[in-house]
Amino acid sequence: MRELRSATEEPAERAGGPLTADAATRAVGRVLGEVLDERMSEAYDLDAVFARDVAGRVSAFARRGGKRLRTAFAWCGWRAGGGTGDPGPLLRTGVALELVQTCALVHDDVMDGSHLRRGAPSMHVDLARMHRAEGMTGGAESFGHSAAVLAGDLALAWADDLMTEIALATPNGPRLYREWRAMREEMVAGQYRDLQAQAAGASGVDEALTIATLKSALYTVERPLALGASLAGADEAVTAALRAAGRCAGLAFQLRDDLLGAFGDPALTGKPVGDDLRARKLTYLLAVALEMGRATGDEEAVALLSPAGPALPERAVEGVRAALERTGARDMVEAKIAKLADTALRHFGETDADAVVRREFAALVARASGIRAPKVREAV
Repeated sequence: MRELRSATEEPAERAGGPLTADAATRAVGRVLGEVLDERMSEAYDLDAVFARDVAGRVSAFARRGGKRLRTAFAWCGWRAGGGTGDPGPLLRTGVALELVQTCALVHDDVMDGSHLRRGAPSMHVDLARMHRAEGMTGGAESFGHSAAVLAGDLALAWADDLMTEIALATPNGPRLYREWRAMREEMVAGQYRDLQAQAAGASGVDEALTIATLKSALYTVERPLALGASLAGADEAVTAALRAAGRCAGLAFQLRDDLLGAFGDPALTGKPVGDDLRARKLTYLLAVALEMGRATGDEEAVALLSPAGPALPERAVEGVRAALERTGARDMVEAKIAKLADTALRHFGETDADAVVRREFAALVARASGIRAPKVREAV
């Protein structure tokens, strides 16, 4: 097995680990490149066509990167849990999180029929274009969907292989792997609940929150914090505080994502805006607006937001946005995001993490939730 080593370059970082979340995410970018180079070499040894068409696209997608929030939160959990010394296992855990995120996004785009991701064509769209360009037989879209599923599977396999290596080589490996295993199952459960709610025409606020928690909040913030804490060997009280902080911050992240999906700018978000509105997909934002529309007798809003019925035409999207504002749902979701962010900081403060780490966590929560950085309460 390859020895787990630090990929950071600065002596201070080698001695005590990356000093900031930003330093950790930069270091993870370097380690990610090393891991992907190894995987691509293995893929070409296996089969050149597979390496070019599938592994190469997975590698390119992962390198294109996103916010790397999961890595940054894992660093916060590691530091809050007392992590010091060689950051190699933490950084490779960050790489595994980036790869499982690649899997989740590729599969999510297939299921949602999204055409844009990280400012480029989604994986299934790109593969369908390849099918047409090379004059293959059969349906291009069907080929693209099938090949993209395999690409997502490959990203998950790479992530699992990496986490197995880390777990076998670190003292807290069993605990680390239990967190990882739970995170994968939660992701699948959340994705299924999302599909099931759409098919069942669900519209409840509680159900929307359950889906947001399972599908996004847990694996975006809570589990990365717990993975970092596990690597550090944190005690149960610290880990419980991190879990509570992560759940609140993760929900704030998902609710912000819902707002961006309705009101964002594709040039800034790198993904389509309005798709969820056209599909009348169950989100907390839509569920709140529907509940408020019913309470006030806003029949137009209820008709537009009710999940029953076919997808809306493009011309109706502006009407949906207006209904989200008119009912007060947008303002209510903004208020809930702010409250969740503040509660996340309060729970994180219970870990007795030092001031540097608490400020880093506050900045990450602000970044994830799209609010002004909350004031960090000083430890007493």
